[in-house]
Amino acid sequence: MSHSCSFCICGAGITGLSIARELLAHGVDDILILDKEDAPGRHASGRNSGVLHAGIYYAPGSLRAKVCLEGNRAMRDYCREHGLPLIEPGKVIVARNEAELPTLLQLFERATINGAEPRLIDEQELAEIEPNARTTGHALFSPFTSQVDPQAVLAELRRELTASGKVRFLFETRFLNRVDETTIRTTAGDIRFAFFVNAAGAHADRVAHPFGLGRDYVLVPFKGLYRKLKKGLEDSCRGSIYPVPDIRNPFLGIHFTRSVHGDVYLGPTAIPAFGRENYGILRGMDAEAPAILWRDAKLFFTNPKFRQVALTEPRKYCFSAFFNDAKKLVKQLDPADIEPSTKVGIRPQLVNKKTGELVMDFVIEQDNNSIHVLNAISPAFTSAFSFAKIVTGKALRE
Repeated sequence: MSHSCSFCICGAGITGLSIARELLAHGVDDILILDKEDAPGRHASGRNSGVLHAGIYYAPGSLRAKVCLEGNRAMRDYCREHGLPLIEPGKVIVARNEAELPTLLQLFERATINGAEPRLIDEQELAEIEPNARTTGHALFSPFTSQVDPQAVLAELRRELTASGKVRFLFETRFLNRVDETTIRTTAGDIRFAFFVNAAGAHADRVAHPFGLGRDYVLVPFKGLYRKLKKGLEDSCRGSIYPVPDIRNPFLGIHFTRSVHGDVYLGPTAIPAFGRENYGILRGMDAEAPAILWRDAKLFFTNPKFRQVALTEPRKYCFSAFFNDAKKLVKQLDPADIEPSTKVGIRPQLVNKKTGELVMDFVIEQDNNSIHVLNAISPAFTSAFSFAKIVTGKALRE
């Protein structure tokens, strides 16, 4: 069986669906979206915390800084327009000790430049916003940080795209290879296209390489484990409580997040994983596991920042290490307050093979008739609508 289309999008996560929506807005009327799963967002897009970030962390001038806040506003507007779950409590970033205060001030400066309108608050004001949060001297309040239901957003986008009559989905269809400049081979047959969009998330590098692009990069997976506050304790967190992160790495540390449904999640970790879908201890490991282990080993010995993550994060499989991290953010937390959660995600982190560095920004590469999103890391969900405008502009040469 063969298929043909004007635009072929590989990946039905938030990035792929948002790009399809933006293409429709530009008059494209023949779009085919393929995904190896049976529905949109089975991986990172549907497994994230639902937090809409506000541009606090990202270096001014970076692509993430440019699209985050605009994407945040667009996603909030979308949820209101379509009646989707949305809460807008803001979030606080707290300093666990005095040594973190200079970084807290640096985040305040970044956020101010990025337009996030942060407030530097003292312990008294923190107690008014998040009574259970604990800080040293000062904290940062982000008023635009919000929460959505990722699954609800994805389902509405799928409904909207399907209803247009101009978008087709091919689920349970795996990309195999590139045949020629206008054809790819999949498990559902060949697909001919005028333009190809790679939004394959954790597999984006594998899709890009047959096109001769992204050769300097490889994706390395990190596992995000979550736990929950037990029922009845949800009011101890009104919005989100985050630590001051190590801004040399792209991970934000274990934090508290109240979901739109009232549950309070703790997490995620950033444990080096042994597969791009390694959600369990062994589940999700495949033939690529030895290659991933080899990449991790090289990073361990050559990259001090990765080495720190590799030495500290795996300890959080152990409840005591996870708990000790979490309790530093709040005044009151007992081990008995926390219960297991089935929520787990994989963060596909791009690594530059030449420098051995973890790439801190979105990466886009393209040729005459294809474009490849190679590092759709956080805040990819937040930024999706804004980021889709950039990708679509490049694809349509606008």
